[in-house]
Amino acid sequence: MTSDILTTTPDSEIVTTRVLNFPQELVFKAWSMPEHLKNWWGPTGFTNTFHEFDFSEGGKWTFTMHGPEKGNYENDVEFIKIEKPNIIAWKRHSKPLFQILTTFETIAENQTKVVFKMLFETEEECQKLKPYVVDKNEENFDKLEVELSKMKL
Repeated sequence: MTSDILTTTPDSEIVTTRVLNFPQELVFKAWSMPEHLKNWWGPTGFTNTFHEFDFSEGGKWTFTMHGPEKGNYENDVEFIKIEKPNIIAWKRHSKPLFQILTTFETIAENQTKVVFKMLFETEEECQKLKPYVVDKNEENFDKLEVELSKMKL
């Protein structure tokens, strides 16, 4: 998979948008600092063990997601674009293969719009995961809001 951000169609991406009642700088911090990210990343009930977290373009993020009932899920990703505090993008080297493009936009003093896009090379790959991940992405954002409520700038 390329390190360029994929050009997709609506049928080959899954998009989750949320307006968070927190400043953009704090929201970006929750996504870019492992001590915060590990607390909220993943659906309800999942926990994480981070093995490597090099938050730079070309940097690696390897971690294990631990399922609530069973299963460990290895993740190997590479950051491909970082523009603080507006954009974080990465590509997965572990299956399923896709890219993540997350944008952060201040819409009011303490409100940030986050657009989280999962980008797939084909519609078929996207449609295989879509029934499972839409609700799980919302759970992820719910956990993010809890983490943000505990953080300070």
